[in-house]
Amino acid sequence: MSDNEEGLDASELDDELEELEDELDEEIEDTETDEAEEASPTDDEQPAEAADEAAEAEADEPVLDEDVMPDEEADLLIPVEDYLAAGVHIGTQQKTKSMERFIHRVRTDGLYVLDISQTDSRIRTAASFLANYQPEQILVASSRQYGRFPAEKFADAVGARARTGRFIPGTLTNPDYEGYIEPDVVVVTDPIGDSQAVKEAITVGIPVIAMCDSNNTTSNVDLVVPTNNKGRKALSVVYWLLANETLDRRGAEPAYALEDFETEL
Repeated sequence: MSDNEEGLDASELDDELEELEDELDEEIEDTETDEAEEASPTDDEQPAEAADEAAEAEADEPVLDEDVMPDEEADLLIPVEDYLAAGVHIGTQQKTKSMERFIHRVRTDGLYVLDISQTDSRIRTAASFLANYQPEQILVASSRQYGRFPAEKFADAVGARARTGRFIPGTLTNPDYEGYIEPDVVVVTDPIGDSQAVKEAITVGIPVIAMCDSNNTTSNVDLVVPTNNKGRKALSVVYWLLANETLDRRGAEPAYALEDFETEL
């Protein structure tokens, strides 16, 4: 080893030791931060119920700067901002083949965005369809919590019948059941949650109108209304519009405000 490489003088050695101590302190702080983050529960570690609540909160979260339809000039029943504020466009992170045609795009967080112009158009189509039936021959069913109040309000507004909460087997198929009814058309909030109502409607051969999210299968649905069917605000908006449009097509004066359909927290 040459004389120049034999070592450091005292002052240089002190400087190097100081740098090493500083680096060691930084490593200790980083380790403590990492340990604190690891100790905090992640979304994946939350209980199933908490995860469900988070999903519903996400479904209700307003996003006002979204690209939600191919035609920005589409003539809608309400301003697109009102649809966005209610989260009507927010789908799930899953999609079915039968719902692909109603999906506009996918967000960076993996949520599918429903085409609001198709939602709007299908509400009009469903209203025209329902206007052909006697009010009391329309049945609306909703087992989903946030769909119960707006579904009942819809029934009250158009003169239909409502079955919310658990749909009792035999309601449409068992004449011996005390609650047996014979509607001509059924409206459901979610084909998954309302599968019993859909199944019985198919059995007796009556059409089904369903509010379908990106994860729904539509093989047993006659008329799809693509929408976020999990969010409180979204369901209130869709049922409100459907009620007013149905009344309008009957020649009646729509007299309901969105607030009439909003579920209280």
